[in-house]
Amino acid sequence: MTAGLEINDSSLPLRRDVKMLGNILGEILVFHGGTELLDKVEKIRAMCKTIRNEEDKQTYHLLKQEISNLSSPIRKQIIRAFSVYFHLINAAEQNHRVRRRREYQLQSEVNVQPGSIESAIGSLKENNITPEIIQSVLPSLSLELIITAHPTEATKRSILEIQKRIATILKNQDNPLLSKKERKKLEESLFNEVTALWQTDELRHHKPTVIDEVRNGLYYFDQTLFDVLPEIHQEVEDCLTEHYPDQAWNVPNFLRFGSWIGGDRDGNPNVTTEVTWETLHKQQRLVLKKYKAVLIELMKRHSHSTTRVSVSEELIRSVNAEEMKYLPMDKIWTVETEVYRRKLAIMLERLKQVGKTEAGYRSADELLEDLLMIQRSTYQHHPANHELKLLKKLIRQVKLFGFHLAALDIRNHSGEHEAAIAEILHKVGISNNYTSLSEDEKLNLLEKLLQDPRPLLLMHEDYSAETQEILAVFELIKEAHQKFGKRSISVYLVSMTRSASDLLEVLLLAKEAGIYRLHADGSVETDLNVAPLLETIDDLVAGPRIMETLFRMPVYRNHLQKHGEQQEIMLGYSDGSKDGGTLTANWKLYSAQLEISEMAKNYGIALKFFHGRGGSLGRGGGPLHKSLLSQPVETLGDGVKITEQGEVLSSRYLLEDIAYRSLEQATSTLLKAATHILKKSEHGHLRDESWAEAMEQVSEVALSKYQSLVFNDPDFLVYFNQATPLKELADLNIGSRPMARKNSDKFENLRAIPWVFAWTQSRQLFPAWYAAGSGLESFVSQSAGNLKILQEMYSEWTFFRSTIDNLQMALMKADITTAKEYSSLVEDPAIAERIFGNIVEEYNKTKDILLKITGDEELLDHTPNIQDSVYRRNPYVDPLNFLQVELIKELRNVDEPDHELVTQVLLTINGIAAGLRNTG
Repeated sequence: MTAGLEINDSSLPLRRDVKMLGNILGEILVFHGGTELLDKVEKIRAMCKTIRNEEDKQTYHLLKQEISNLSSPIRKQIIRAFSVYFHLINAAEQNHRVRRRREYQLQSEVNVQPGSIESAIGSLKENNITPEIIQSVLPSLSLELIITAHPTEATKRSILEIQKRIATILKNQDNPLLSKKERKKLEESLFNEVTALWQTDELRHHKPTVIDEVRNGLYYFDQTLFDVLPEIHQEVEDCLTEHYPDQAWNVPNFLRFGSWIGGDRDGNPNVTTEVTWETLHKQQRLVLKKYKAVLIELMKRHSHSTTRVSVSEELIRSVNAEEMKYLPMDKIWTVETEVYRRKLAIMLERLKQVGKTEAGYRSADELLEDLLMIQRSTYQHHPANHELKLLKKLIRQVKLFGFHLAALDIRNHSGEHEAAIAEILHKVGISNNYTSLSEDEKLNLLEKLLQDPRPLLLMHEDYSAETQEILAVFELIKEAHQKFGKRSISVYLVSMTRSASDLLEVLLLAKEAGIYRLHADGSVETDLNVAPLLETIDDLVAGPRIMETLFRMPVYRNHLQKHGEQQEIMLGYSDGSKDGGTLTANWKLYSAQLEISEMAKNYGIALKFFHGRGGSLGRGGGPLHKSLLSQPVETLGDGVKITEQGEVLSSRYLLEDIAYRSLEQATSTLLKAATHILKKSEHGHLRDESWAEAMEQVSEVALSKYQSLVFNDPDFLVYFNQATPLKELADLNIGSRPMARKNSDKFENLRAIPWVFAWTQSRQLFPAWYAAGSGLESFVSQSAGNLKILQEMYSEWTFFRSTIDNLQMALMKADITTAKEYSSLVEDPAIAERIFGNIVEEYNKTKDILLKITGDEELLDHTPNIQDSVYRRNPYVDPLNFLQVELIKELRNVDEPDHELVTQVLLTINGIAAGLRNTG
């Protein structure tokens, strides 16, 4: 297989790698299937390329005939050939990103990489941002990235690990000092890895359990995040020292990772309290293992002898007091003068005993105290301007990860809490029908109960199994705080928050578990943040009213006071987009943040917005730093949280260099935004009021267009169910969670992930762009100057630019010619023709208006690397789409499909996901 596309010169090394990998794959295809297999693959690829370049109808019909004539065995091999090719391209492109970063580093004195930490801090210096301003900003910087098990990663771990090894070999091949023998060895290793990729089963044979998902998430902490996070902080400190050498810098921990995996109960009955407890244990076991490895390395390096250096008296006293107390005789370090090694031996043993015996550290703070004691001692004999970086890094890691590794958020649906509260209040005779009360009545009752120190609960067995499970969650949180520390679970998220009572219900349940405590003198202790999740368009509009109701209540303000007068609010990108279309959802998310922020200022409350973004464009996806740039700049100052979901984890955090690059770009953005807020530069909030008015008009028309098709056309769901592989996705085994809430067929209960995944597979990418064109074109048609306003917005407003660029990306990855094939799956041709015609018309309208706004000739002209990547992949994705349509037709026309037919459909789904990448 060969690349088949000329691309820009900056990608020459990438083109070379892709061609080399394609040639290796071709050789493997011949080995396994003879020249017949390779010839078939090349023939189909060439025909797809011809159709794409020339719209040749004769070739199109010949291709359809070629595909329909394939025997089942060779068809399966062809599907696998194209799928494996995408895994190779993905590995090559990841390595090319690493290569480009290294090229910038080699030229750093003359050409600093845009988006780097060095670039950001250099820019601050050039713009006369004083060290005093930066020092005042640093404590407020906060970015939390939350890994989730949202089922959009179609690629198995074993495949990802092969990709990682291939990328590493490609990186090593760039070394100009390789000998002929070394280069030959790398070539052999590369061939063997590609062979292993071909010979590895791509499909999961069983649905992953939640604990499987926990292991997958922990993999990234083990492989990259444990080391990359402290390095990002150190880079900020180093760059500040370089540009502001007269200032002593101590950068706080502004960048952390958390997790939902094992704690996200919403719609997933498999997340039980037992699973959550096991998750916390697994996290602790991993972080302790990592600490032990570093302590062993420190023991090797800290061979300093008191015959050569002077160590601190507090260290000597500590060693003498603890050696016999914590160590058995056979583990005492025998060289008395090597005091550091004696101390580290004690620390290592105490780590091993955590949670097992009294000798173990009771908290991460105790371990931190010992490390700081060692650090203080080294100051007595080590040159001050040459820090012991490994020791400093471990201190940072303990501060970042504690004994819990990552804060685990708990999430559950508001209806679950309401049902539990209703049953509890009925049992104790306080309210016979709580759910029928008005919102004001609920608030008055909940406030009264939260102000009463007396408990409500009877014995647990007096309640239904559902209520017992809810109560068990809160008891688990209390136990987790005692065993793993209060940082282990600090936030409880309420899905589908519709009213203020939804949050007070959670506080009342926390009170019954002793997590929220009211003392006799009226003072409050509260160890759990409660955060609403605003998801639908209606919820986003209602958000300011919901939050102001809470901010006015003394009982809730007392709770917030204990959390530093800061409220966390989660914004759901998926359901809003599914509910109102991507353009309207993004605008409502943006404007909700502004409205809630302005209101919160009146109450002196800081807000941390939690952005529930997916990997796909229809669920708020895109590069991490662009996600930050697209937010109202004034909302970034009090901290930001963002979900990292599914395939995003492997694309960003599989390779250490790429993980570093993604996180440094986000850090760079955060630094610039925070200092901008403090300095209040002449650009104000980087937007004009007329722009907001324009977006309101655009959004209103787009919403009407979107809902007229999705909710008001009686045939739309028929089209969606039949013109996409939605039904077939259920067999892919990519997540532990059901595809729909309550296992219902209703549209409102369908999760946003399969909604987006199915549209992406069919190359329509409907959720990522539909109705935007109508909204934008309608605004332009109202006045001769309106196009200029949109062009100005694109040039100067990061939110609008990000929105337009994501729409371009969606249209670029969509393909109307290929999508037409899927419309043939609709049983009623009239429905297919009408709805697909509507989609095509809107696609063309959207493309035309986007090009007018950007001034480009083609989509993504301003990002040639991404444009080239899409062009490079298309001739290889197209065959998989054609094959998928043929297979689905066959599958849906038999009463009992055989296992092989289902397997081949799933292989096409996997291959298309690998080819298009941000699929869910």
